[in-house]
Amino acid sequence: MQNSYLKENYSRLKNNTYPGRGIIIGLTPDSKKLVQVYWIMGRSENSRNRIFEEDNGFIRTRAFDESKMTDPSLIIYYPAKQLNGRHIVTNGDQTDTIFEMLKKSGSFEDALDTRYYEPDGPNFTPRISGIIGLGSDRYAYKLSIVKAYRNTEASCLRQYFNYEKGIQGVGHCIHTYSNDGNPLPSFIGDPYELELFDDIDKTIHYYWSALNEDNRVSILARFVNMEDGSFDTRIINRNNLK
Repeated sequence: MQNSYLKENYSRLKNNTYPGRGIIIGLTPDSKKLVQVYWIMGRSENSRNRIFEEDNGFIRTRAFDESKMTDPSLIIYYPAKQLNGRHIVTNGDQTDTIFEMLKKSGSFEDALDTRYYEPDGPNFTPRISGIIGLGSDRYAYKLSIVKAYRNTEASCLRQYFNYEKGIQGVGHCIHTYSNDGNPLPSFIGDPYELELFDDIDKTIHYYWSALNEDNRVSILARFVNMEDGSFDTRIINRNNLK
């Protein structure tokens, strides 16, 4: 029953031409590793002109062709950082906000309570964020979305989803947009469940294949060993595939 449900949700993602940026966090089937998957998509030349690259253990976005970069403000950032066993992943510069708050012994929620949706009206793109709490006895991982009320500036909504334990072979997914549109409609509802695998390469290719071929830009997968905190990362960039 669960496997059928997860495959239906995979089809939901695969049939969505523009979910935007997305995060999946969960547990491998063997319960040995926590998983993070993060992808970016783009419709404009500026958004598509990006790659992921490693930077001293962190992951950052970078212009593939510097001469074609027109506005770096919302597309160049660190999507993934880690600190003391906690792995942060976000769709914007709130990665740094969370990282700095954790350094001050603050919380994931404390950091995001200071942030708003992106200033890119009329879309008002949500800020989506996740964290793995390796070593925490209170949570395995968390997800969050900070978005504009009904895609207007009437109010800022901040939602937090706290997962006390991972579920074998299941990841929880959240992305910026419900689907394509003009303006782009924000994600609605709870994070939904998707299938994960014990193999990092199978996982990253499974979700790369789910993303619309015209709009996908980059994807990363990170597996974090629950026993010793070590981690592996894989990256796929469409610009490096040409």
